[in-house]
Amino acid sequence: MSKKLLMGNEAFAHAALEAGVRVVAGYPGTPSSELIETVAKLHAAGKAHGVHVEWSTNEKAALELLAGASYCGARTLFTCKQVGLNVASDALMSLNYVGIKGGCVLFVADDPGPISSQTEQDTRRFGAFSKVPVLDPATPEQGFAMMKAAFDLSEKYRTPVIVRPTTRICHASTFFEVEDETFAKPIPEEGFERSSRWVIFPRRAFEGHGEINERLASIAKDYAQDEPLASFNPQEQGGDASFSPRLGVAAGGVSASYVREALRRLEELCGEQGVQMPPYRFWQVGTPYPFPAAAADEFTCGLDRIIVFEELDHVIEGELAVRAGRTHASFEVLGKLTGDTRDRGENDVDDAITRLASFFGLSDSLGESLKVPAPFDEPLPVRPPVLCAGCPHRGSFYAVKRALGKTPAVLCGDIGCYTLGNAKPLDAVDTCLCMGAGITMAQGFSVVEPDKKQLAFVGDSTFFASGLTGIANAVYNGHDITVCVLDNATTAMTGSQPHPGTGVTLMGPHRKPISIEAVLKALGVECIVHADPLDLEGSIDEAKRAIDFEGPSAILFESPCVQLVKPKESVSVNTDTCTGCKKCITEIGCPGLGFDQIRKGAKSKDRGQAFVDASLCNGCGLCVQVCPFKAIELPGNAEEKEAPHA
Repeated sequence: MSKKLLMGNEAFAHAALEAGVRVVAGYPGTPSSELIETVAKLHAAGKAHGVHVEWSTNEKAALELLAGASYCGARTLFTCKQVGLNVASDALMSLNYVGIKGGCVLFVADDPGPISSQTEQDTRRFGAFSKVPVLDPATPEQGFAMMKAAFDLSEKYRTPVIVRPTTRICHASTFFEVEDETFAKPIPEEGFERSSRWVIFPRRAFEGHGEINERLASIAKDYAQDEPLASFNPQEQGGDASFSPRLGVAAGGVSASYVREALRRLEELCGEQGVQMPPYRFWQVGTPYPFPAAAADEFTCGLDRIIVFEELDHVIEGELAVRAGRTHASFEVLGKLTGDTRDRGENDVDDAITRLASFFGLSDSLGESLKVPAPFDEPLPVRPPVLCAGCPHRGSFYAVKRALGKTPAVLCGDIGCYTLGNAKPLDAVDTCLCMGAGITMAQGFSVVEPDKKQLAFVGDSTFFASGLTGIANAVYNGHDITVCVLDNATTAMTGSQPHPGTGVTLMGPHRKPISIEAVLKALGVECIVHADPLDLEGSIDEAKRAIDFEGPSAILFESPCVQLVKPKESVSVNTDTCTGCKKCITEIGCPGLGFDQIRKGAKSKDRGQAFVDASLCNGCGLCVQVCPFKAIELPGNAEEKEAPHA
């Protein structure tokens, strides 16, 4: 055993390996990605024995692969972010009806905020919808324990199990005692056993539904009574111990940690100001589905009012309200539905303190309210997301806009770094719905507005994950669209993970990369052009060829992500030539370019001049091609490299 400082996701990887996981698969997505990467690193280092780990083409492919492995008796782990579960949902819904053999755990990371996602959907709801048990950790340490317990629970009831951390749990760091080496749990000697139970005909589905309902009732009892599951739903007493509590506080997930800290601070404030903290009962709900009714009845006994803190939906609040009605109890439940807690986004300690002080009705002997420090509510500096300096996507967007000229067009975007193409000055993304949707949405626009040109931008990783069916549909139905594949040779937005187009695998061997052009040709796309997005004129010419083609066409913009290549020497601004027109800034918006209003030159006079931030510039040269006065120069051509005025 070794003591290590680990990020939550890294710790969850260790927990799964210690539980004997044999097959790990998923698709990258913040805040979940580090788990699979950690398994891969431990395997490569020779510390994780008997495990297979991979980035699958998409989430659906990953879960279906794991279903097959689970049928053989292998312990399996699926990873994704909350929107990724939508992609895998077809497999999940049926998998729960069929059941599993080896423990099958789904690590689904939710993203309240949202910080880096399209939605704030709550996977606890998805658990209830799919009738799959859910564990909801309040801390990384608890998540570590839940990961191990989830495999045992899965095998005991032959059901998939969801572990649902949120961003703050995934990315928090603390110390863990972990095994130096791990070994996958042996496969049962019989392996996969042929049986009609694995084939989901309607009759089997009907039987499976009954099995689901029976096991959920049993799991709910285990959540309330059997260790270690019952330990994930702890109850605590606080406040004035001389009276029985009439007030209750319930919380789930990371909100339980916020509320515990808020209650501790309130106790301190009460002590400092001579205010009596009323007695209360606190309950953390770490197993939200199926709801542990017996534990809820124990918690609510004798309470008059309960306030619930949770992210994101009113899951616990709703279950308590239902429980009150079912048991004819008189307690009142407050939370999101009543406006007493936040109805979206993340909770935090400061907000919880304010709401709890109000809920407790805290005041001193003179009736004056407890003085609670006001939370910081000043506006924070605005830091809008932006494509990296030198990002090749910038050149792709700019070339397409130049190639279109005044041609009316709709530009459909997709999920990835290139979604940032919607921002000015590029202003090159009109829609963004979900992964792969840009290609098929463009087809819808082409049907209804045939007088406009329809373009769809898609990344190389997203092309393989979700783009192929849209391409096939465009060819089959003859839709006049142009697909712009922004191929930067990686899954950039989530941390530069490999994909089928790179040929790199997590197990070590390099496969022959799948050619995007070959796939497009095989699907029937007749017009396919290649362009280097850092060659402006060449890109404009190739884009025009594809845009002018009637029917499905494709432009392959090929240039590696700036995170994968060594930067070149910075470009510079010739102060004698710069006119201060700002075109370099207003046309492409590279963060490596700035404007100094104080700087003067022979041609700019008092207008100010552009300058290059050498610490950001990677020498891509796009701005050199954009400047109409040749005032931005590549290394070796610069006559003057003057720093901006302070």
